[in-house]
Amino acid sequence: MLEFDLLVIGGGPGGYVAAIRAAQRGLKVCVVEKERPGGVCLNWGCIPTKAMLRSAEVYQTLTTAAEFGIHADNVRYDFGAVRQRKDGIVKELTDGVAGLLKANGVTIIEGHARFVEPTVVEVHEVGASPVFDGGPRYAAPAGTAIRRVSARDVIVATGSVPTQLPIPGAGLPGVVTSDGAFGLTEVPRRLVIIGGSAVGAEWASLFATFGSQVTVVEMQDRLVPLEDKEIGDALGRSFRKRGITVLTGATVTAITEDAALRVSVGGAAAQELDADVVLVGVGRRPNTAELGLDTAGIATDARGFIEVDDRLRTTVEHVYAIGDVTGRALLAHVASHQGITAAEVIAGHDAHIDYTVIPAATFTHPEIASVGLTEEAARAAGHEVITAKFPFAALGRAKTFGETEGFIKIVAGQAHQEVLGVHIIGPSASDLIAEGALAISLEATLDELADTIHAHPTLGEIGMEAAMAGLGLPVHIAPPRKR
Repeated sequence: MLEFDLLVIGGGPGGYVAAIRAAQRGLKVCVVEKERPGGVCLNWGCIPTKAMLRSAEVYQTLTTAAEFGIHADNVRYDFGAVRQRKDGIVKELTDGVAGLLKANGVTIIEGHARFVEPTVVEVHEVGASPVFDGGPRYAAPAGTAIRRVSARDVIVATGSVPTQLPIPGAGLPGVVTSDGAFGLTEVPRRLVIIGGSAVGAEWASLFATFGSQVTVVEMQDRLVPLEDKEIGDALGRSFRKRGITVLTGATVTAITEDAALRVSVGGAAAQELDADVVLVGVGRRPNTAELGLDTAGIATDARGFIEVDDRLRTTVEHVYAIGDVTGRALLAHVASHQGITAAEVIAGHDAHIDYTVIPAATFTHPEIASVGLTEEAARAAGHEVITAKFPFAALGRAKTFGETEGFIKIVAGQAHQEVLGVHIIGPSASDLIAEGALAISLEATLDELADTIHAHPTLGEIGMEAAMAGLGLPVHIAPPRKR
């Protein structure tokens, strides 16, 4: 039996970060990973989708280059090359993670871990992958255990997998999850996407740019329903302007197969849709199959997510859980911070994680990013609020970019003008949101944002300009009307 101070099950953005930090703190660390290091983020999520979205962005820029005085003739895309570029980036980054683990003295064992005791696992070889659109990480462990591993402490960091819809026809060929979309070898002519949250919206943006006839079916009253209402409404308008059909307040009741896939939509927009591919992007569930949580006595909630406290401790002593498998916030950067927290606690340092300031980004075109409370949530929490908005169309740098769609919205407390939430739809929103997260962390006010000198001309000025507008002192948009 191999023995370690810390065993990490899963080498994703939570697991590998936890392993590296624990090793830096002097612990003898092992990571068990059944696929490539990097987890969902590097292999099936954040990185590959953004690589392909960047290709779509370049294609769109070239097709509209005449607006910039540049004439590019016969512009076309090669979807196979787009996928190859994505694969190359993924390999480079996953190889890099493996190198970082080894450089920090972390032992990597390939295989599927299964608890036999709370701090002892059997590692099984991973069998051939069944035909299930995600690929090898869905493979079941095969044969007998190849070794046992024990550790003083264990971190479960096995991530999540796409949710399967319990509707007739969900298992038909051509119906794929977000993972399965990476297996598409050509751009579908007609694509129906079930779910208009971040996952579905990103795939809609990507394939629409490459020429798919895209329909998004969302059961809520707007796209990206976890975002501020004005942001979701703005994305819907933008999508429709680009030719994407958006059906809100609608559900898919069945999928059948004839000459093509036939998607039955219920609700106010009841209709039948023909599709070559149906992409299901409606959520994720914890990846704990055959992990042996029951054997270890690890408690889960009603949805199957592992229960943890603010120091990532499970209900079993010396066993921790981080990342998507905890269900706290299914975001790679949250998993990484949870990993650091758990590693520090295990190494004997006092640490905990604060979930009140978590930025999120959706890489549609235009981009969306947010942090803190939406206007609705702030009012529901009892805050008297003011909102400060500023459009990208009034920003010089956005004009030069040729990207003027969208706005920033700051939600602030009325009495003290403290920043409660920041919501952006527009160019580079994912980069701009960091200032909003810092503002909330430091309990900054609109006055402080307005008084902070920002470089000009930059997209980052939009936060300062919005703060001025919120104070009733806008410089680059018309002043509010007097009543």
